Amino acid sequence: MKLELLFAVVHNKKVAYFSSLIQSHQANLQLTTAAKGTTHLILNYLGLTERPKSMIVSVVREDQVGDLIELLDETFKKGKDYKGIAYTVPLSSVIGTLVYGFLSNDKRTVKEEA
Repeated sequence: MKLELLFAVVHNKKVAYFSSLIQSHQANLQLTTAAKGTTHLILNYLGLTERPKSMIVSVVREDQVGDLIELLDETFKKGKDYKGIAYTVPLSSVIGTLVYGFLSNDKRTVKEEA
């Protein structure tokens, strides 16, 4: 199973909500960082302030990407507090069976202690 990096830029106050949605699609690794929205230059020019944004970067299995992007797209349409963007980039390689197993949520590759 191939892996992809999912990038989602969402409002700060909805980070936990979107992180939970992404995690429900077997994303074992997520990183959240501060971000700027796509309209910050225009808003600054007009003297308006932008709402704080966060970017969530997640590793997602390729078979989960379609359903997850569709779910995020539907959620972005709920209202202005849920607005955001999301896209994926394929990972070309992952070193190590255990690392791959963790990232792909494949429990068959995890070593159990004796």
